Amino acid sequence: MPELRVHNLTISLDGYAAGPGQSTHDPMGAGGERLHEWALRTRAGQEQFFGRCGGEDGIDDALWRRGDEGIGATIMGRNMFGPVRGPWPDESWTGWWGDEPPYHHPVFVLTHHARPPLAMEGGTVFHFVTDGIEAALERAFDAAGGDDVRLGGGPATVQAYLRAGLVDELHVAITPILLGGGERLFDGIGPGLGYECVELVTSPSVVHARFRKVAPSGPPITIP
Repeated sequence: MPELRVHNLTISLDGYAAGPGQSTHDPMGAGGERLHEWALRTRAGQEQFFGRCGGEDGIDDALWRRGDEGIGATIMGRNMFGPVRGPWPDESWTGWWGDEPPYHHPVFVLTHHARPPLAMEGGTVFHFVTDGIEAALERAFDAAGGDDVRLGGGPATVQAYLRAGLVDELHVAITPILLGGGERLFDGIGPGLGYECVELVTSPSVVHARFRKVAPSGPPITIP
């Protein structure tokens, strides 16, 4: 059964997945780029983001690669595509991804403002979904053709899917920095989400925590 998975979503020790003051010139907010230094040091990160050999092997590299296995489509919020609010100011702007984004499959962007699909080099096509998270997930599963769907972020988008109980697997990387402000991943989530930690591993750079959705246990047993 295909699943919705979150992988390598990095947060600071104080829980922020992005720093304060996000803008088109500073998409991760003040200090936010430090969250992903661990990933850029891996062999997979060097290949994916810079197109070159080298980088570190080990736990971080293995878990980064695991996040790409069996994925046929991606969902992201508009802020992850690019922090531009309101109607699209310029449809020639293609986000942060350059001419060839790293996805190479259909990507569904949640937004309140319609826009035609945007085809990029390497097989990535951005589709802009205006009718909610369930509709985006249904379209992504259809496009994935039996593979899993990756939920890319940002934090508000992941929160929405967590609250709806639609995330099957959540992998969080916790990096030992303090941002002091920005956008927290778990703000307003509350207790009783129904996920349990199934893996906890540490590298010299980050702590990786992987959570799985717990199957409903059924109604409580009444003892007469």
